[in-house]
Amino acid sequence: MEKRYVDWNEFGRLVEKLSGVLKEVKVDLVVGIARGGLPVSLVIADRLRVPVDFINIKSYRAIGLRGRPVILSTLSEDVKDKVVLVVDDLIDEGDTMMAVVEHLKEKHSPKKIYTATLFIKPWSKFKPDFYLEVVDKWIVFPWEKMEFGN
Repeated sequence: MEKRYVDWNEFGRLVEKLSGVLKEVKVDLVVGIARGGLPVSLVIADRLRVPVDFINIKSYRAIGLRGRPVILSTLSEDVKDKVVLVVDDLIDEGDTMMAVVEHLKEKHSPKKIYTATLFIKPWSKFKPDFYLEVVDKWIVFPWEKMEFGN
């Protein structure tokens, strides 16, 4: 699969752009999906001036090789009756984001859930509320250089 390398400068521009789009949304908490959603969620929570929490979920085993999403750890914040923004770096097929949204609804009862990501793939079964680009390449973020080389 063809790769697109995103360096720290491009990542900064992208996450600032997404943060700007999200400024109109009133949320109580940003939830980052570990691992790729961590850097994105930290910046967005800072820009929106709201707390951040994380969910650790695993679905990829290698490039293009996915398994069923499994939640490894969940929130420390109470989100009952709060407006939550779930953030990831990208959505491929959408199974991870769907699993997190369902988990939050079933186990945590937020008032409302928004979703946001930098990239989505054209074949995704899940379309987030907010995203910047549709891409069909394998995105390699700056925190993944050791795994994918560059």
